[in-house]
Amino acid sequence: MKLSVIIPCRNEVNYIEECIDAIYSNEFTTEIDMTVVVVDGMSNDGTRQTIETLQTKYATLKLIDNIQQLTPYAFNLGIHFKEADFYQIVGARQILSSNYLQKAINILNSDKSIWCVGGAVENVYINYESEMIAKAMSTSFGMGLGNFRTLKKSDFTDTVGTPMYPKFVFEKIGFFDEDLVRNQDDDFNFRVTKEGGKIWFEASIELKYYVRGNFKGLFRQFFQYGYWKVCVNKKHRRITTIRQMVPAIFVLGLFAGIITVILFPHRWEYLALYLFIYFASASLYALKVAQSVSRFFAILFSFFILHVSYGMGYLEGIVNFILLNRKPSKGKSELTR
Repeated sequence: MKLSVIIPCRNEVNYIEECIDAIYSNEFTTEIDMTVVVVDGMSNDGTRQTIETLQTKYATLKLIDNIQQLTPYAFNLGIHFKEADFYQIVGARQILSSNYLQKAINILNSDKSIWCVGGAVENVYINYESEMIAKAMSTSFGMGLGNFRTLKKSDFTDTVGTPMYPKFVFEKIGFFDEDLVRNQDDDFNFRVTKEGGKIWFEASIELKYYVRGNFKGLFRQFFQYGYWKVCVNKKHRRITTIRQMVPAIFVLGLFAGIITVILFPHRWEYLALYLFIYFASASLYALKVAQSVSRFFAILFSFFILHVSYGMGYLEGIVNFILLNRKPSKGKSELTR
């Protein structure tokens, strides 16, 4: 049985060694021929040198170039590099548990209706801001009902973050859409479910994830998520998940309240009530994960950034892709972190 583990990365010198060591530390109960393919976006921080050193330790570790430096190209380059029975995608900041790979294979082998398996995420924080962001993203208020980041029990879902696919999935639905800078995994997994496949979240397999973290980067990242989600919607001519609409509706309400106050200053209470309801709801969730007053307000701020940035990106995407029928601007095609 052949397994190909694909690691798309760029400038991850601080994490790539632990990521690769964890993959090779996985325990198998069946005979597995595993190849690990690092698809590097021309790193210049020492990542490539670290990988080359690790190649002397791991004979099946391969390094290939991703000249385009974009994620969907990395996915496809890794899949095409070597034929396998199963393909596992792992981010360079993701550290797999020792049972991850074998358990995922077992699930896929035991139920052919399942086309994709992913595990639970344990966030590891690199700074204070990343911790607050991660806590906000761990709640259903932050990320929406049904998001895999908030699941606690094994269940079917609409997407997972560190997926394994059997070979036949790519034969049936093709590969990752290289026109999508963001949301290429959402698009792919939507195509999986559209073709009748199921996606399984398995709580008993885990991974550590070193959370990127600053509020400015969060705003840019989720703005792009919202923006590119509209491109996915247009491609499939449908709304792929109901929860994606909520931030855009929230932002529209916020804009309407601000305009009302500008035109009719004596109607300020409508905007005040709107914000009160939002922050009162956010507070209920922030209280569950905050451990101090300062953390409580930082988590509230994280909620607001998540929702406003995604909503604004989504609305701009509607204008750009739907109303004006334009292609993405160059600035929106540059991957942000």
